[in-house]
Amino acid sequence: MNTNFLFAVDPSAEEIIVSASPKGSNQINFIERIAHEKNEVLYHAVITLTSITKSPDFDTAIFKAMDKVCQMGYKKYVEKR
Repeated sequence: MNTNFLFAVDPSAEEIIVSASPKGSNQINFIERIAHEKNEVLYHAVITLTSITKSPDFDTAIFKAMDKVCQMGYKKYVEKR
């Protein structure tokens, strides 16, 4: 699995929305929604990733590090299914 995934949170449904965008494309392809209770660690990681983007002191290095955590967490989740 060499894909980089995009993550968002639907707070009303308490779900992670997982998507992917082919390299060089503006198109975003929906992959799945994951309920909070199915992967609590990934859910909180994506919440943190989202909060980093809203910070007035946005730091690209911190964002990239947290994105790696989310990528790894999702890949482990997929492997365990």
